[in-house]
Amino acid sequence: MRHFCASVLLDAGENIKALSTYLGHGDPGFTLRTYTHLMPSSEGRTRKAVDGVYKASDSASDGPQTAQGR
Repeated sequence: MRHFCASVLLDAGENIKALSTYLGHGDPGFTLRTYTHLMPSSEGRTRKAVDGVYKASDSASDGPQTAQGR
């Protein structure tokens, strides 16, 4: 369960220092060495961030009907 929790939090973007505290590790370096293989790649984080911006803009209503004061 600890490994699963760590993998979920790292995938969600949690930082190593916070994860170290959650897991009860005294040294964030230990957490990094133990769970570094679970960290998403830089490319994956970049894609996720850009996708999130586009998804947020797609859901915003900014068409002509917005100005009609509904």
